This record gives sequence, C-alpha cells and structure tokens, in this order.
Amino acid sequence: MDEGFVSSTLGTKEYWDDAYHEELQNFHEIGDEGEIWFGPESVEKMVDSILDHYPIPTDSTESPSILEIGCGNGMLLFAAHEAGYNPGKMHGIDYSENAISLAKSVASKKETRDATLIKFTKHDFLTEDIPRDDTTSGGWDLILDKGTFDAISLGKKDESGHAPHQLYPQRLSALMKPGGRFLITSCNFTEDELKSVFLKPEAGLVYHSRIQHPTFTFGGQSGSIVVTLAFEKPQ
Repeated sequence: MDEGFVSSTLGTKEYWDDAYHEELQNFHEIGDEGEIWFGPESVEKMVDSILDHYPIPTDSTESPSILEIGCGNGMLLFAAHEAGYNPGKMHGIDYSENAISLAKSVASKKETRDATLIKFTKHDFLTEDIPRDDTTSGGWDLILDKGTFDAISLGKKDESGHAPHQLYPQRLSALMKPGGRFLITSCNFTEDELKSVFLKPEAGLVYHSRIQHPTFTFGGQSGSIVVTLAFEKPQ
C-alpha cells in the first residue's frame, strides 16, 4: 500500500483552510452548517455502531471519552451528542482554524445549549500533542475518523521521507486507552487496505468489526462506496 501514493491539493492545509473559510462565511450569511462528508447515512451508521458497543449510561459521567480526528464542522460529534452521549467528554480536533471556528459557531446555534460543552481545538494530529484531562490521561475510549485518513494520505512526505499515512497508526495508538476502539470511515481505501495499515505490529491494534454499507456490483465485482471498520487496542 505504500507504493503509488500521489500527493494532491486535497492533502494540503491550504485547501481545507479555503474550503472551511467558505463554509464559515456561508454559515454566518445563510445558516448553512456545511457539508456532511460521505453524507448523513455514514454519520448515522457510525453513531449506531457506537450505540451498539457503548450503550448510553444512566450516569453521564460514565459516558465514553470520544476524540474525533479531523472534526471539520463537528457534525459527527453533534450526532453522538444528540444520541445521548455526554458532550463534556467529547473533543474534536482539526488542523484548520476555520474548521474549528465553524464547529464552534454551529455548536452555539444548536437547540441543545450544552452542545457548546463539546471541546473543539486546533491541533495537527500528526505533529502536535493533544491536551488531556483527568478523564483522558490514560487515553480515549473511542477515537473517530470520517474521511480524515483519506485526506491525510494525500499529503506530501515530511523532511524525513515519511508519508503521512505511515505516521498515522502509531500516533493513533498512543492516544487510545487500553481496551479503547478506533472507528474509521473511508472512501479511498478497501477493507483489506485499511487492515494493512492499522494492523501493522507497531500500531498494536487488533481488528474488531465492520459496518455494513449498501453494496453495488460492476463488472462482476461487488463493493461499497465507503468502508467503515473498528479496531481495538488490547488491554
């Protein structure tokens, strides 16, 4: 999988800064919350999967700690909050300041006022440490990625010659609590390709499950537009 990667403008910070600058303007002008990457159905399926594996606790302090890598406009975290999870234990990060500004602006207009308790901060996942508190000192219970790994994989190699997708698994694992899970949705990679990345020994993860998406058949081959897999960090 390491062969054949070609960098693209979709893998640059400038591209996403510009995209979210436009979405932020649209939100302030007409109230448009922005694009839902991969569509609403992908969000629903990810939240349904979270509900299956992390039932809503009666005590909100027992709600899982959730980190989203590349949160964009925050729609996935807002959906998790609306499903019943504690917003005070959610954190969305993005390396675009405009994305974070948009997510915070959308949160401030949500009917459920405590949506503003969701933390949104500007951080580059690959190069910066993510601040932790008492509940996440040992890592997060659940880490989400919806399209971010796809975009990261289109970035250029760093000065040491490492491609972004090569750095991702170990950075991810360091943020996961033992027993924690990683849920990823991708449109650029097949199930086998994602497994080849995240099941490398240095990542220290094991395969957990997959979410079934609608399939199509073309040229005798069956597939789906997106793939969603869950990986776990053993206790």
